[in-house]
Amino acid sequence: MSVSHPLLVSAQDGDGAIPIRFLQTGGVLDDAARRWGDLHGFEGKPGQLLVVPDADGEIGQVVVGAGATFDPMSVRGLSARLPGGLYRLEVAAPDAELATLAFLLGAYVFDRYKARPDRTSVRLVAPDGVDVAEISRIAAACALAREMVDTPAADMGPLQIETIAREIAESAGAEITVTTGDALLEDNYPAVHAVGRAAAPHRAPRLIEIGWKLDRTDLPLVALVGKGVVFDTGGLDLKPAAGMRNMKKDMGGSAHALALGRLVMQADLPVRLVVIVAAVENAVSADAFRPGDILNSRKGLTIEIGNTDAEGRLILADALTRAGEHQPDLTLDFATLTGAARIALGPELPPLYTDDEALAAGLLASAGQVRDPLWRMPLWPGYRGALDAEIADLRNDPAGWAQAGSVTAALFLQKFAPTTGAWAHMDIFAWNPRARPGYPEGGEAQALRACFQYLRTRFC
Repeated sequence: MSVSHPLLVSAQDGDGAIPIRFLQTGGVLDDAARRWGDLHGFEGKPGQLLVVPDADGEIGQVVVGAGATFDPMSVRGLSARLPGGLYRLEVAAPDAELATLAFLLGAYVFDRYKARPDRTSVRLVAPDGVDVAEISRIAAACALAREMVDTPAADMGPLQIETIAREIAESAGAEITVTTGDALLEDNYPAVHAVGRAAAPHRAPRLIEIGWKLDRTDLPLVALVGKGVVFDTGGLDLKPAAGMRNMKKDMGGSAHALALGRLVMQADLPVRLVVIVAAVENAVSADAFRPGDILNSRKGLTIEIGNTDAEGRLILADALTRAGEHQPDLTLDFATLTGAARIALGPELPPLYTDDEALAAGLLASAGQVRDPLWRMPLWPGYRGALDAEIADLRNDPAGWAQAGSVTAALFLQKFAPTTGAWAHMDIFAWNPRARPGYPEGGEAQALRACFQYLRTRFC
């Protein structure tokens, strides 16, 4: 990929760029901006925008209300509100880098099916001192995850996820193996096979594994695991129409794992890396797995199916078990796993689950540093009994008395998580349910930047 984002212009090519200034509470405008602001009722409220003309009637400067404290992520909404042109952020370090990234994140447009000819009409001169290559890589990783989530299931099936994974592996010189269809049974991925076997043959389930620097045994090993349910009908426990409408996004965990894996390899972090994605379609056919079935798992635990719509944890059970066979020092998994997570924390704040205090503190600190929020939730041991089954080792639909669906889903995954190092689970939404400047309705990257910041901080 290019080392520079298409909307970023180098400082030497930035002559004539329009300055964007941020007015904090108590700040003073220059005379031209003050007079123009008085005419247009500009009060400097957070997010309020003032486009000030110069003597020739062209745009001379832009002033943005910033409130008492400037938030670099507020820049995310600017590109959708500015007239076309070349701009320069008047932001000093240490906020310049995050503000520049926010501008690029806010400029994301999904135009695969609808032309957006004005998508590059607003461009930005990179502020001095900003690492343009790294900012561009992070923005591109987030864009990849969002594009994968935004793409309809007809064009983002298991094969397309495999194709993207192969492109990522090839570009990094990494190894990749893919186990598909009935070969999943031969290679002992029974839960992945069971969930995906009802799909059409050209959308057969598969387990995708990328390995990078695995021969460097002097380096710590990081495993990234992603849920890749390309479309979730709910299976025989069919979802209602409203619940099925956006289920193209149920592969969001795989999109995040692949995008983060690519970012780690591009940044050449001093780690060994394994990326594991289970890609399936939870379809309905005569061969669909049923409520009441007992599934085997790669770990050897049997699972009683109480609800076929709790399928993500089944494929992750095999994927996490496979990750554990590499004896990782750290495992991070991403999954659009439960609606209960949204009930608990809403669409913008993903739950974080881990029983490792140092990992929790590190991830939360990194999330705060890069403004990519996470909220720690408990792996409450009192709810483990809700996973007990009469005729199997555990059940995939926790007993109703526990109620905390996101917590019990995480407890289910914990039974399969690697034990050689720390493990964390992110129950992401991967979606903006409402459109606002810088946040178009559709795919969203969540916890990706926080996890990359953590990896960069811990291993560099």
